[in-house]
Amino acid sequence: MDFNDMLSQDEIDALLKNEEFKFQSAQLLTSKETDAIGEIGNIIMGTAATTLSTLINKKVLITTPEVAITTIKELARQYPIPFVAAEVKYTEGLEGTNILIIQERDVKIISDLILGGDGTNIEGDITDMHLSAIGEVMNQMMGSACTSLSTMLYKNILISPPNTFVMDFSSEFPYAIFDSDEQIVNITFRMVVEGLIDSYMMQLLPIDFAKELLDKLLNSNEAQQDVIDRPSQQQVSRQAPEPEEEPAGPPSASSRKPEPVDVRPVSFQPLEIRSEGDEKSNIDILLDVPLQVSVELGRTRKAIKEILGLTSGSVIELDRMAGEPVDILVNGKVIAKGEVVVIDDSFGVRITDIISQAKRISNLK
Repeated sequence: MDFNDMLSQDEIDALLKNEEFKFQSAQLLTSKETDAIGEIGNIIMGTAATTLSTLINKKVLITTPEVAITTIKELARQYPIPFVAAEVKYTEGLEGTNILIIQERDVKIISDLILGGDGTNIEGDITDMHLSAIGEVMNQMMGSACTSLSTMLYKNILISPPNTFVMDFSSEFPYAIFDSDEQIVNITFRMVVEGLIDSYMMQLLPIDFAKELLDKLLNSNEAQQDVIDRPSQQQVSRQAPEPEEEPAGPPSASSRKPEPVDVRPVSFQPLEIRSEGDEKSNIDILLDVPLQVSVELGRTRKAIKEILGLTSGSVIELDRMAGEPVDILVNGKVIAKGEVVVIDDSFGVRITDIISQAKRISNLK
């Protein structure tokens, strides 16, 4: 026997642990329950995909999901890259929380499309603008998903606005939503946005919440079937009369009455050519996003030794003349010029020149 082919004790322990995990997973959810959760996810995410498609004006495809039992620790091993997560809490009809997880790159693409871009402006880190945009997108997607869920369960389902944050599975999970070793349901969807995205998104559910969802679905189906199977009082008490026999042979021409036919000329809607400016912008969903506004008096460049030589009382000369308009910046980008004023005991700025709204929106991307 070649000892090099033998497994180490660590490898044996890992295999035994994996088999134990699979056994425990099978006990938590049966194959039928797993299939049912996948079908629920397929229905509600189909509605959510339609909503996303409307928001970004692109064709969106979310495929049939894969359902698995996992842990945060296992997800950290499989997905070391950072993600953006949206915590969604159910406030009526269901009690529980689930987490929707999307890759950072996909969040940037969707945010750029929401702001009127073409989905290619994805450089830089995730900002509050990205989180606010994807938070509102998730809010509308899950809102439409709740409508589908309400139809399935025959009861009203409501959610709170999603809480979005950047997360990394390898770090401590935010807000202690799940313990690192807690077994949870992971529903993975493939998400395709025409020409821009072909990746995946995940939905994480606690086991108890998934069981509650299945129980409510089963109970609602049984109640609905009971209503269908129960004959109405009118059907029991009333016996349908036997149909009268019609005389054989075709009816005579005199007995047939001509039916009136409504004849009208064909009319078509006039062809309208829509310009890009006529398309409704999705910027409305971001109107409450807070932005950082700053005023820049001027700039200059100094060598390191000059910076180290600065003391209290030193004067730094800027590249702007006295009385020259100052720059007004939003999120670090210039959108206007103005003059400094004093309002009571505070400084302010009066705008003297500002770029158009279209350019302001473009600068926010």
